[in-house]
Amino acid sequence: MSVERTRALLGGRREGVGNVMAAGLGVVTPFCSCSAVPAFIGFVAAGVPIGVTLSFLIASPLVNEVAIALLLGMFGPGIAALYVAAGLTVAVVAGWVLGRLGVQRWVEPFVFQTRLGGKVIDSTAGLTLRQRFQMGREEVRSILGRIWPYLLVGIGLGAVIHGWAPQDFFARYAGADNPLGVLVAVVVGTPLYSNAAAVMPLVQALHDKGLPMGTLLAFMMSVVALSLPELILLRRVLKPPLLAAFVAVTATGIVAVGYLFNLVLA
Repeated sequence: MSVERTRALLGGRREGVGNVMAAGLGVVTPFCSCSAVPAFIGFVAAGVPIGVTLSFLIASPLVNEVAIALLLGMFGPGIAALYVAAGLTVAVVAGWVLGRLGVQRWVEPFVFQTRLGGKVIDSTAGLTLRQRFQMGREEVRSILGRIWPYLLVGIGLGAVIHGWAPQDFFARYAGADNPLGVLVAVVVGTPLYSNAAAVMPLVQALHDKGLPMGTLLAFMMSVVALSLPELILLRRVLKPPLLAAFVAVTATGIVAVGYLFNLVLA
């Protein structure tokens, strides 16, 4: 499932159906949160609706086959199935809600433009192979030129805080006896930077300390779907109102999932 094939499948899809397809395709294209951003740029430039693209952006790092396999081995098929269902629901609903808000005006203008020879072109139809290679080189140069400072900052922060998560803090403030435990887990998880596979040992350790499963899943989701390096990189392509809406809608969905699972699995 390459980026190109994913983009071709999502092109022309209306919202609703497109959001479901985008979330499903995100599961089989296991990008990390930062590597999904260049794909976001390509999808938008190809005409995929913003809300549909955001569903993919959320689902791709949030739910992938590696995380599913690890959850299956650690906690059994029930928890793995709940995680997949919750991740897909958050991605579909968040993308649909953001699409309904008409957020296109809050995407940086360069994302919508396709250029060849320094000029904006309306379509890539009819271009020769040589022109396509030229356009590819120009697009790579343009995108890297715009986002490399943000990429370096994001990588640097990720290197500093990678793997940092105070287990004793979680056990004390996000335990089953704290009604705000899910909120604490999401607030602490958002600045961290990891993929779903790398955060799994921490999830297991916290589970052994007695943290509720809903709280743990909310923490895991916030780490992989709302990492600080990803938000820094996204700021280059999304204006502040859309970035804030993206965080608010996604975090609300994650918190709701955490409390729901704690209630169901109690």
